[in-house]
Amino acid sequence: MANSDIESIGDLAIFALVAQHKGFRQAGRASNLSASALSEAVRRLENQLGIRLLLRTTRSVAPTEAGTVLLQQLAPALRDVRTAVDSLNELRDKPRGTLKLNVPVVAARLFLPPIVEAFIAAYPEIVVDIVIDNNFVDLVASGCDAGIRYEERLEQDMIAVPIGPRRQRYALAAAPAYLEKHGVPAHPKSLLEHACMRGRFQSGVMTPWEFEKDGQLLSVDVRGPLIVTPTVSDMAVSAAVRGLGLIYLFEEWLLPHLDTGALVPVLEEWWLTFPGPSLYYPGRRHLPAPLRAFVDFIQSPACPKDDRYG
Repeated sequence: MANSDIESIGDLAIFALVAQHKGFRQAGRASNLSASALSEAVRRLENQLGIRLLLRTTRSVAPTEAGTVLLQQLAPALRDVRTAVDSLNELRDKPRGTLKLNVPVVAARLFLPPIVEAFIAAYPEIVVDIVIDNNFVDLVASGCDAGIRYEERLEQDMIAVPIGPRRQRYALAAAPAYLEKHGVPAHPKSLLEHACMRGRFQSGVMTPWEFEKDGQLLSVDVRGPLIVTPTVSDMAVSAAVRGLGLIYLFEEWLLPHLDTGALVPVLEEWWLTFPGPSLYYPGRRHLPAPLRAFVDFIQSPACPKDDRYG
């Protein structure tokens, strides 16, 4: 059956939703529709188009080659439809809808909660959907309205608005017992002789530890007994508290343990300071109302501020 015979864009939107969530049950939870209803819509669409769009297994769902092509073509169209419908928000006193944000774990843990809580209180008809992801992402393809990243990881051709603390720094620390047994490093290069809790992105990349003092930058490719992805950094912190080695992480993350003395600062004069994160989103003339409200909110006096690091 020809494309022109498709009666509604609803089945197309459902297909995109199922592909995005990689499953009918997951898409059902996101849309408040039953998995069977979603499956029937996709089956109806495949029958109309005369081609299989999704590969279904008992564990997952993935687009076929034809499905991938269709998704690439659908993304701009569905975005335009959403923008058109969302423009009606301008006729209401309070915008409504869903704001979907792609954020790294450090944002979700350290500074985003009070901002989101205050935003929800101000805009109770907006649902905030947080996707925690430390990887580089195609924001549009991911189905998110906006993301939060640091400068070196911002996507090109995006609008960026400061959010959260404007300056942050990494803190190097270790348990007193570890330092008593192994000595206190006198220089960043001395870390090559110490056990260090390392981090690895899901892509497999393990970045070296970077330090700075009086304009001098040093990069140290440390070694150690534990490697974790950033999403489970608490495991590395726990190992450091137990005396298994040194840890180099956002100062805010380590602050509770530094305050109690479970961890003590090491080489503090070398701690790297860097600019804070930004909210970024595609540059469009008409932003979805929930995103526009959020952008305006984080720039307003009502947004909780954290200027601890200047």
